[in-house]
Amino acid sequence: MSHSAAIQDRKQALREYALARRRSARRAAGPGAGVRAANHYLAAVPTPAGAVVSGYWAIRDEIDAMPLLARLVGAGFLCCLPAVVGKGEALQFRVWTPGAALSRGPFRIPEPTEDAAPAQPTHLLVPLLAYDRDGYRLGYGGGYYDRSLRALRRARPIVAVGLAYTEQLMQGLPRAEHDEPLDWIVTERGAMPIAPRTA
Repeated sequence: MSHSAAIQDRKQALREYALARRRSARRAAGPGAGVRAANHYLAAVPTPAGAVVSGYWAIRDEIDAMPLLARLVGAGFLCCLPAVVGKGEALQFRVWTPGAALSRGPFRIPEPTEDAAPAQPTHLLVPLLAYDRDGYRLGYGGGYYDRSLRALRRARPIVAVGLAYTEQLMQGLPRAEHDEPLDWIVTERGAMPIAPRTA
């Protein structure tokens, strides 16, 4: 078995555990976790005027990004949501405002309709199954966010922020060469910057 295949097997073995742990974390955090995370983001993460922030529509037990997006829109920031356009492709980003029309994407996740204006985010809110202190995340295995972050970072500096419950922290997640690290982790309890990586 190749090194890459071994890492993918390790990730897959962790996903069921991480799903159960996130479910438990959501119950423990209680209602309002997304609002508390929004407060921590706004207090800690530099988001200059003119920033374009991409959020996500929470599914399963993901922490809710909408309280933060709504406050950012209210403060005058342009916000957007991702759209899945094809397997193996980077996400597209389309402008979102509260109450905007949404359609169901390939995974039945609400996303802006095709006639919504395109956007180029400078800040990306990223859902996850688990995170570690080095800024790496465990996702669902489709690679959409890694591909998207890689493409965005080739064009301009991007601030990638993992939104999570505190209890989703795991030690030393397996990582592959294509895994894109996060710059911040924001939870219902606080905001943690990730130390810059050296080459």
